[in-house]
Amino acid sequence: MRIWTYEGGYDNNFSYLLAGDDTQDAAIIDAAVPFTEIEPIIESEQLNVNYLLITHTHGDHTAYAREYRSSLEDIQIAHFGGGSFPESLSLSDGDTLSVGQLKINVIHTPGHYPDSVCFQTEKCLFSGDTLFVGRTGRTISPQGDSRQLYRSVYEELLPLPGDTVIYPGHNYGHQPTITLKENIAISTLLQAESEDDFVDRMAQYERSRTLGS
Repeated sequence: MRIWTYEGGYDNNFSYLLAGDDTQDAAIIDAAVPFTEIEPIIESEQLNVNYLLITHTHGDHTAYAREYRSSLEDIQIAHFGGGSFPESLSLSDGDTLSVGQLKINVIHTPGHYPDSVCFQTEKCLFSGDTLFVGRTGRTISPQGDSRQLYRSVYEELLPLPGDTVIYPGHNYGHQPTITLKENIAISTLLQAESEDDFVDRMAQYERSRTLGS
């Protein structure tokens, strides 16, 4: 699999372009950077972008979605629940999308936001704002829920193979990507003994952010 990473947007956001090794079919994950940044690779590799896959509909992840749609004839915008964009594809937990020979699995992971999903293909997990290098996403917005986030992370993501590589929605860590096993080892938020313990750890983390650490 080929993956191209683009950083920019509102807050060190990542957008990803991915394609199989033996196909021109491709997908973009999150529309956080202008199309002009991604366009040169699409043209040089002669890629046919089938999907714009949205990890969740916060504005920083969808900022350039309409620009991508108007620039790429065959692209379809897809996100959990659908409806946020004209003719968008509604995704559900457990769906599988085909991009050439790639099979991209949809994992619904609410907690940071109700429509949050992760996209898993081969040994890669595109985790949006559910999981970052060194920590989970935050739950401070009105629609965030630490208990939902615990279930999403601990029941859906942490059971994945330890060599799964996390590609998060922002560059918030000491490196842009990390394996799941390595991430568990460095993050106290991924070492909780129970749901209540995780909620307490999240609250402590948010207090530390308030204090500026």
